[in-house]
Amino acid sequence: MRAPVTTPEAVLERGDELRERIGADLRDQIATGLYLQAGRIAERSVRQVGSGSWDFDQKVDRIVTSRWLGLPLMMLLLALVFWITILGANVPSQLLADALFAVEDAGASWFVAMGMPWWLTGLVWHGVFRGLAWVVSVMLPPMAIFFPAFTILEDLGYLPRVAFNLDWLFRKAGAHGKQALTMAMGFGCNAAGVTSTRIIDAPRERLLAILTNNFVPCNGRFPTLIMLSVIFVAAAVPPAFAAIAAAGSVLLVVVLGVGFTLAVSYVLSRSLLAGEASAFTLEMPPYRRPSILRILYTSLIDRTVFLLGRAMLTAAPAGAVIWLLANIRAGEASLADHSIALLEPLGAAIGLDGVILLAYVIAIPANEIVVPTMLMCYLGGTMMMDVSTYDQIRAVLVDQHGWTLLTAANLMLFSLLHNPCATTIITIWRETRSAKWTALGALMPLGIAFAVCFGAAQAARLLS
Repeated sequence: MRAPVTTPEAVLERGDELRERIGADLRDQIATGLYLQAGRIAERSVRQVGSGSWDFDQKVDRIVTSRWLGLPLMMLLLALVFWITILGANVPSQLLADALFAVEDAGASWFVAMGMPWWLTGLVWHGVFRGLAWVVSVMLPPMAIFFPAFTILEDLGYLPRVAFNLDWLFRKAGAHGKQALTMAMGFGCNAAGVTSTRIIDAPRERLLAILTNNFVPCNGRFPTLIMLSVIFVAAAVPPAFAAIAAAGSVLLVVVLGVGFTLAVSYVLSRSLLAGEASAFTLEMPPYRRPSILRILYTSLIDRTVFLLGRAMLTAAPAGAVIWLLANIRAGEASLADHSIALLEPLGAAIGLDGVILLAYVIAIPANEIVVPTMLMCYLGGTMMMDVSTYDQIRAVLVDQHGWTLLTAANLMLFSLLHNPCATTIITIWRETRSAKWTALGALMPLGIAFAVCFGAAQAARLLS
């Protein structure tokens, strides 16, 4: 007879022995047994009348959670949401930008009429207000489309199926299956994705989800990705296939981001955040008709307005910094020109240039201002530039400043992998209350971005 276990070490040793004997799927076996027993009791005790709804749910689940069809259908649905968001946001974004820039012109003229100093007019209207205008016009329409679409899927009951389809991938990476849901929320806004990690109970796996959410591109990074896909990818194929090629390249970047999420989760779960992955039982809720009022309130008030307000608070000082760098001169050049020259060697090493790196430094508060900041620096302007067509942007980037396909590819990679925006960094701090994990969440993606872009640039140069 085995001696009684009396010490903590002996308890742990006995637990390891039993775990090896029972297997890793004990919780799954227990859950399966409970549901089978409950089903047998229900069959003996309950007489069902009109079970068409339950049968319908089962038939749909055989398709959407299928081993072969589940992931392709999920990708197709994700591509559809992106397509609707991109297509639907273009016109309202342009109208909103035109309206806000008209307010800027009127406000600047009013300051001039009042005799305000030129620097105060420029700082307030061409700096702070223009930065806010760019963030609102770029962020508001996509969020107002993406979040309701995402909430419809949530209300419909599809999101638990997404977690089911991706659970095996995240478990192999040492993470939690629910991280698939938090990752999907990051497509709208990484700050929202970080906040949504509260659905993960295990602290270690919740921290994994927080630290890796940045690897899915938020809607603030989509304008840069879409611009590059249209100017470089779509232009390289026949016009009939241009839109498909552009959308496909953006979707490829998204899939690459998911790959980095899984890879970094795997490394962290076996190093800094080593530990045994917790199991969870995912109950599939029945499909139900979405509630329109709930969708509107949750998506527009709880998510869109809240996150837009936080982004505006961080974008306002960024607009002021852009204006100051462009208008304060040191010798024969502006501070922006000196900063570009300082960053140029590092930019060249990773296949980019000093202007791109400066734009990303300034855009830490809000990714939406990357493109207008780059155009301002390239054109030698004193405020963020509004170059309205892709042909005009292509002329500036390719014809005037020698961008190549390598520049575009590395900028796509850098846009995907670089550090989170200030709003997300603040959210990481609020969720973890740890300077250590906040710093890691901010600096780890940046280090990965530099390493990947450096490797891609050197490989391309060796092969050319």
